[in-house]
Amino acid sequence: MATSKLLKVVFSLLLFVSWTVQASPKIETWKTSKGTEVYYVHSPELPMVDMEIVFDAGGSRNGELPGLAALTSGLLSMGAGGLDADAISNGFESLGAVYGSDSGYDSASVSLRSLTDETLLSKAIENIKLVISKPDFTEEALERRRARTLIGLKSKQQSAGALAKDAFMSAVYQSHPYASPNDGTEESIKAIKREDIVSFYKEYYVASNAMVAIVGAVDRKQAEQIAEDLTSGLEQGKKAKPLENVKDLEKADTIIIEHPSAQTHILVGQPGLKRGDPDYFPLYVGNHVLGGGGMVSRLFEEIREKRGLSYSAYSYFSPMRFNGPFLAGLQTRSDQVDEALSVLMENINKFIESGPTEDELTASKKNITGGYPLRIDSNSKILGYVVVIAYYKLPLDYLDTFNANVEAVSIDQIKDAFKRRLTPDKLITVMVGSSEEDKKEGS
Repeated sequence: MATSKLLKVVFSLLLFVSWTVQASPKIETWKTSKGTEVYYVHSPELPMVDMEIVFDAGGSRNGELPGLAALTSGLLSMGAGGLDADAISNGFESLGAVYGSDSGYDSASVSLRSLTDETLLSKAIENIKLVISKPDFTEEALERRRARTLIGLKSKQQSAGALAKDAFMSAVYQSHPYASPNDGTEESIKAIKREDIVSFYKEYYVASNAMVAIVGAVDRKQAEQIAEDLTSGLEQGKKAKPLENVKDLEKADTIIIEHPSAQTHILVGQPGLKRGDPDYFPLYVGNHVLGGGGMVSRLFEEIREKRGLSYSAYSYFSPMRFNGPFLAGLQTRSDQVDEALSVLMENINKFIESGPTEDELTASKKNITGGYPLRIDSNSKILGYVVVIAYYKLPLDYLDTFNANVEAVSIDQIKDAFKRRLTPDKLITVMVGSSEEDKKEGS
């Protein structure tokens, strides 16, 4: 009970006190005795520490079984060292600690937030160490997780947006691992066996295939011990083998999926850029004008404000290990699909050709740099940046130079980058919504 009250007090501080956070947190790095890279930021404002252990074990490692990585990740805390899911969950809760896990295209991770009290922290670390180094993967837990996943996949069939995203990724990435949905398919999830889970874990959840990020009120010596403790139970293993690069699209394609949704979901795009790409800042700043700036972007202005064709319209680059997608999208009434798509393409083409105006560029830079302090005003936010910097091998001064890199972007750089990186005659278009007959009835 005392621990629970203390945690509530700390969370209240997180919500209500103003942090005096360094403008650019200092990142220190080293390797554990097993060779696992560690990235650490000392943040002493509150008696808490956030940590994340990241493995090159994301969906791109699924092989012939889409959903295998996500299923493995989800099973870690459903039984370890002879403890069941409830015992593991209660173990963290009784310490005032918060456990999390995630699985994306490029990586899978487990995270821990704990108070820095020596007794509480040491027990929390022992718990998460148990989860990542001694998972049981029982048949019972697998079947529960499988059933839950299949329910989610059935639910996804009712979502036009989810169907559009899966179809878009499949068309854009074709034979590349990014083409398969992270959560798998009904067929693949039913086919996964316990031995597949165990084999995947043994290959990818190893010290040589991991990195650790730590942010909080622990000193360097404590951070070094935490990293050693976290990885000590892992097998040494080997680093995952390199994957193939994303191939450029050879031609445009349009995919139409009929779905009884109230609106038609439209997605347009192609492979965009990777983490650490030299074109990142021109594309990022430029896209803020095109469709990434919310209500002040061109797509929002032209599609919603001027014509009322959609509640929202947007675009973004999603950098990944390889060229992640450039994607522009909107939702509109079925009888307005042709007009909405035409306006969307017209504005994308115009931006590629002419770029932003000086006023648009100035406003975009102010918006991005002005919001920067809010992106690093807590341990968890800093941890998120540290993980990206560490996992994708970005410069350690990335946060320190971020605003300067934004300010340095010119209109000519934006035009050059967009013309080289986006090819309108090879864009993939996905539309998920009611049929042509329904569109005619609605007109």
